[in-house]
Amino acid sequence: MTAIILDVEKFQYIDPQQVASYLQSQGWHQQQIKGDKANLWTLDGFEILLPLKPEIVDFKRRMAEVLETLALVENRSQIQVFSSLITNVPNITIQGLITHIETPLADTMSGEITLFGVVVDRLRPIKTELADRDYILAIKAYQERLPVLCTGDLIKDKDIFLLKNSRNLQVDNI
Repeated sequence: MTAIILDVEKFQYIDPQQVASYLQSQGWHQQQIKGDKANLWTLDGFEILLPLKPEIVDFKRRMAEVLETLALVENRSQIQVFSSLITNVPNITIQGLITHIETPLADTMSGEITLFGVVVDRLRPIKTELADRDYILAIKAYQERLPVLCTGDLIKDKDIFLLKNSRNLQVDNI
C-alpha cells in the first residue's frame, strides 16, 4: 500500500527550487516553456508541471500532483518523496527525546542540543539552540529521559534538520 498525503496544506512548505534541483539530480530534463509561473520536466514519458510561485492560487494542488508523479515514477510513497523535498516548516511543535547536550557556553546558560523526534515519516535527529530556562529544562529532561515538546521553525539543510527560533520547551506529560 502506498501512503498518500491528503492534507495539501503541507505542500506550501515545499520550495520549487529544491524540487527543481531534486528533479535534475534524478535525471529529469527541463523543457522550454514560456512564462515564469511553471516549468515542465520530463523523464521516460512522464511529465511534471512544476509551479514556481507559491502565491499562485493552485500552487498546493499542483505540488501535490508533482509528489504523486514522483511517487509513481520512483515506486515510493508520497510521504517518502515529501520527506526528500521538504525544506522548512514554520512554527511547528516537535515531540521527542533529547539525546545530546553540548557543553554550555562559558558566559551564558545556553547551548546546542540534539532532539530525536518525528519529522514527516520517521525519527530523525534535530539540532537546536536553547538558552536560560529552556536549556536548564533540557538538561533535566535529558538526565531523566523525559519526552519534551519544543516549538520553532524546522529547516532542512543538507539532510540535517535544525529547529530555529526554538521556544516553549516543556516536558511532555504523556
